[in-house]
Amino acid sequence: MPQHRHSTTRPSKEAKLFRNNRNQAVRIPVEFELPGEKVLISREGDRLVIEPIRKAGLGALLAQWANEPPLGPEDNLPEINDAPVESEDIF
Repeated sequence: MPQHRHSTTRPSKEAKLFRNNRNQAVRIPVEFELPGEKVLISREGDRLVIEPIRKAGLGALLAQWANEPPLGPEDNLPEINDAPVESEDIF
């Protein structure tokens, strides 16, 4: 997954650390909020880097499908009664 770094920097701001069960957590101030529900976290020396995980676009989905084997009879797909539509004279 490509990592995108934004060149915009904001002044540092102190944040509160707390415990959430056995995990350490940090309260992220509103001006630093990230989109989505998941992030990637990595360590660079003493720094922790937190990056949003962006939803994959159509290109990524198509690439994923290209790497999957085609469906076959062993996939137990249900029978669908999809009869052709009868033509009707509308004029």
